[in-house]
Amino acid sequence: MSTTLVAPPAVASPASTTRVASIDLIRGAVMVIMAIDHVRVFSGLPAGGPSPGIFFTRWITHFCAPAFIFLAGTSIFFYARKHTNVSRFLLIRGAWLIFLELTVLRVSWTFNLDFAHYEMAGVLWVIGWSMILMAGLVRLPISVSAVVGVTIIAGHNLLIDSRFFQVVEGLNNSRFSGLWKILYVGFYAGPVQLGPDGPYLTVLYSLVPWIGVMAAGYAFGRILTIEPRLRTRVCLAIGLGAIALFLALRGFNLYGDPFPWHAATTQHPMPSLLSFLACTKYPASLDFLLMTLGPTIALIPVLEHARGALARVITTFGRAPFFYYVLHVPLIHSFALIVSKIRLGFVSPGLFTNHPMGNPPPPDGYVWSLGLLYLVWGVAVLILYFACRWFADLKSRRREWWLGYL
Repeated sequence: MSTTLVAPPAVASPASTTRVASIDLIRGAVMVIMAIDHVRVFSGLPAGGPSPGIFFTRWITHFCAPAFIFLAGTSIFFYARKHTNVSRFLLIRGAWLIFLELTVLRVSWTFNLDFAHYEMAGVLWVIGWSMILMAGLVRLPISVSAVVGVTIIAGHNLLIDSRFFQVVEGLNNSRFSGLWKILYVGFYAGPVQLGPDGPYLTVLYSLVPWIGVMAAGYAFGRILTIEPRLRTRVCLAIGLGAIALFLALRGFNLYGDPFPWHAATTQHPMPSLLSFLACTKYPASLDFLLMTLGPTIALIPVLEHARGALARVITTFGRAPFFYYVLHVPLIHSFALIVSKIRLGFVSPGLFTNHPMGNPPPPDGYVWSLGLLYLVWGVAVLILYFACRWFADLKSRRREWWLGYL
């Protein structure tokens, strides 16, 4: 779920064969941060509230998916500079990720085998399909990817800003409802029924706008090949410009999110700052993407010369993100079983249901504190560090073709 998750790990510097260090550092950081929200899924705590602590525990992880998918496109750009079989690689890699989402990750989230009643189209699903579409885009001039990406990101809210629930209402009466859910609406109108008796696919990540994010990231790779000082200025201009545009659009509720923010009132009790930051992730609105991608792009030149022990540790995760992702969900889920046994005296049956979208309310006495959530997260990240360090070293020593798909 980062540049290495969906493409080969090497991101070459424009002037050498070394890596752009900030890319590994950013994707490593978002891998670590991502696990916070996945621990929260099994903690029984709600997503995004009501307290500021719970809100920001969720909000900080919003940066992860945009960074994963944008930098995935960037890695495709660099892979294409060194290889001639790009489209074939993307088709195979995309299909592989979709398969893993519907099998390995589905079992990791649920610890059950009831495939007929629950499948989830998560981030691997949308990365996989986006890569399949990118297999065609990489054959066209890079300017086409730039235009396609920016147009989708900037324009898709025209469809829903003022009539989101009107679009959702009655959608299931359409013969194309399943296609609409996969392409854009997502889970709001219920799961996609793939047969008379199932299986049922819950779409968490719709293809729009994420294919646009990947296409824009692919075009962004060209910027990373220019002279370092100019590259720094361009990255800062794009990143800070995106932040400024977010503040203007969101601040005045002009455009870019179907749910305007509100000052705190009796009718809307959420504090103003939290309401302002609570942009729509499903499907990801323009405001959401400006809020998250702006800082990510601006940080690329800032972090280019980051050094020290902490940077090396975080970079380790960035060198093996796919390995990390596949391991972290079953590891966190297993920790949840242990916590349940300690807190309740038994393992809650709810931990074997359809997380993260169809799980029942937690039993009395199970819900974790934020302190416990972060403790479990820290232990999981520590274990995963040693696993990722071993795997990253293995990939650096060996050149078997199949390692490119891991």
